[in-house]
Amino acid sequence: MNPWNGLPEFIAVAELQSFTGAASRLGISAAQVSRQIAALEQRLNSKLFYRTTRKVSLTNEGELYYRHCRALQDGIEEAERALGTMQSEPQGLLRVTAPVTYGEQFIVPLINDFQQLYPKLRLDIVLSNKTLDLVESGIDLAVRLGKLDDSSFIAKRLSSRRNFICASPEYLAHYGALYTLSELALHNCLVGNNPYWRINDGGAERQMKVTGNYQCNSGIGLLDGARKGLGLIQLPDYYVQQDLQRGRLVEVLTSYRCQPEGVWGLYPQNRHLSPKVSALLTHLAEGLKHSQPNVLE
Repeated sequence: MNPWNGLPEFIAVAELQSFTGAASRLGISAAQVSRQIAALEQRLNSKLFYRTTRKVSLTNEGELYYRHCRALQDGIEEAERALGTMQSEPQGLLRVTAPVTYGEQFIVPLINDFQQLYPKLRLDIVLSNKTLDLVESGIDLAVRLGKLDDSSFIAKRLSSRRNFICASPEYLAHYGALYTLSELALHNCLVGNNPYWRINDGGAERQMKVTGNYQCNSGIGLLDGARKGLGLIQLPDYYVQQDLQRGRLVEVLTSYRCQPEGVWGLYPQNRHLSPKVSALLTHLAEGLKHSQPNVLE
């Protein structure tokens, strides 16, 4: 019996959590996918999936089996790339992840342009603010913002972003302008998931805790609150650039503004840099030069 029988179907169902989606990815019928999974479960004498009318999810045995199968498939793809079978034109499945708002605004449009250039590609784009495990999730390329903590990946700088502390003219007219860090404690700060703001204090970057009566895990929500005079915000340039240019927001504590943060493309060290990933990295770096706003000086 061929030990590879059913593995492509199993991996596809595990990643897409759908028999129909797996069939579409593999170009076969859902019935064939179901037969292959049933045969695989019988051969392994293990239940790999929980199935309901609404959801397909991995069992504990299925999770374990998927991690090993994913590694095998990665190895096969690596061997094929090493032999040069995919060197002519980017093709095959390309899985990319990026943060939600930044991805929607900048990354996805550029990837859509990229697929127009290379129609043989099959794209799977995952927008998430969670730090996904690239290896376990089968991600080829991740776009990450700011400081990188994990050195187990290779990173290419694609662009940069800069944070601004600002408020509406109406808020500042009512509560007064501020010029020193100590004055932050006298103002209402609208915070996101992290109550610490990045501050350049005498040339050294540090985290400063701020307080206020408003917390929201959406940058768009914080921006709207600042526009309506609810308080101060610290957000990246691509949120506030137009409002600053048009006078709807005013930057404060300019001398404490931090240096730009990196926008990075990450991929695992243990993977050969395939033509599709290499081409996408170049495409994103070039595209972000033109699609992102100029950082205010």
